[in-house]
Amino acid sequence: MNEELQAVEAELLARLPETKIDPTLEREQALMDLLGEPQRSYQSVHITGTNGKTSTARMIDQLLGAFELRTGRLTSPHLASVTERITLDGEPISAERFVEVYRDIKPYMEMVDSGVGVPEREGGPLPLSFFEAVTGLGYAAFADAPVDVAVVEVGMGGTWDSTNVIDAAVSVVTPIDLDHTDKLGGTPGEIAVEKSGIIKPGGIAVLAQQPVDAAQVLLKHAVEVDATVAREGMEFGVLSRQVAVGGQLLTLRGLGGEYPDVFLPLHGEHQAHNAAVALAAAEAFFGVGAAQNEPLNIEKVRAAFASVRSPGRMEVVRRSPTVLLDAAHNPAGARATAAAVQEAFGFTRLVGVLAVAKDKDVRGVLEAFEPVLAEVVVTRNSLPRSMPPDELAALAVEVFGPDRVQVETRLDDAIDAAVALAEEEGDLGGAGVLVTGSVITAGEARVLLGTLEG
Repeated sequence: MNEELQAVEAELLARLPETKIDPTLEREQALMDLLGEPQRSYQSVHITGTNGKTSTARMIDQLLGAFELRTGRLTSPHLASVTERITLDGEPISAERFVEVYRDIKPYMEMVDSGVGVPEREGGPLPLSFFEAVTGLGYAAFADAPVDVAVVEVGMGGTWDSTNVIDAAVSVVTPIDLDHTDKLGGTPGEIAVEKSGIIKPGGIAVLAQQPVDAAQVLLKHAVEVDATVAREGMEFGVLSRQVAVGGQLLTLRGLGGEYPDVFLPLHGEHQAHNAAVALAAAEAFFGVGAAQNEPLNIEKVRAAFASVRSPGRMEVVRRSPTVLLDAAHNPAGARATAAAVQEAFGFTRLVGVLAVAKDKDVRGVLEAFEPVLAEVVVTRNSLPRSMPPDELAALAVEVFGPDRVQVETRLDDAIDAAVALAEEEGDLGGAGVLVTGSVITAGEARVLLGTLEG
């Protein structure tokens, strides 16, 4: 089956990459029409934002599952296997089922590729992209399962993202910051225009704390479509948090009341805020704060959060020295990770391994990590978009100085070099390595190093 999955993945990767965006829902909607609108056969929660989408999606998934709902989850990108993008009841779809669903819908994808159901365009029809195809595969798999509710993370933006053929009753916007500025806009407010498109008429919009200009755009759109709004810091939020062994202990204020003594096995203040957003989204889905005024069952909420895992997000994969993986790939994410590392681990010496896409704000990422890294080993991951190590090193030297930068052309060599640098101090208990810069970097390092859970 691995060979069959690899063959299917190769066919999908032969399509336009997910970084190539043609802003229209026409192809995805045509595929849905040919498949009989599978995305209408279950309820959905839709999530956009700049950072925290995948972790928030995982939390919402766990919360809904705790209340005996069968869940599907669509997230991107993946760490190691394409099957991770589509989950059923919190677990990646099996390779066998992934292949089966792909084969079932492949003839319909080929029809859309040839222009069936899509308005004519100059130069001929544009085939479905990799992301459009995987989105269609996910929606079909959810309908076939069947699931009660799908938790869906956008790929990029919102309005024209191919996931936006669903009609979600609850739309979630995690914090908006600068990323994909060439496609979405140069300010949080401009980016919010695109992301606000997932908020549906008459639905509920759950909004994390936002920059002022982004908040104004989101609220304006919500009013225009007569959506109910729940805002972090107003209708819900984090009341308190304490660092705990293996995570943090929270008191959350939800739409229906307070939820004390909630253990979250994830590090960082940003994850506490993601938890508040996820709780409000689950409450909104169940009608808490509207028709239902009682809070959700506190024991089920606690059990759901305690079982949350977010691979590749501040994930410990080795001890002595501690090796952390994190998918931070923009300055806002890097700042959150840097703060979380300091708070949760208190390393006396932390060495970074950085491989980042060349179309990102690389200097901003370097500047965010500089205060917490003693040294940085720059390298690349396997994607063509990864910045060449020599170019990354030139930028890193400007931020860190020449004595704190080392270059390795291979990720495995970079990790080995960073471990050696961390061990130079002799105090392995206080030394650490942080591998970061992109989801791909974290995923490839995860494969190289394995995980503590095996």
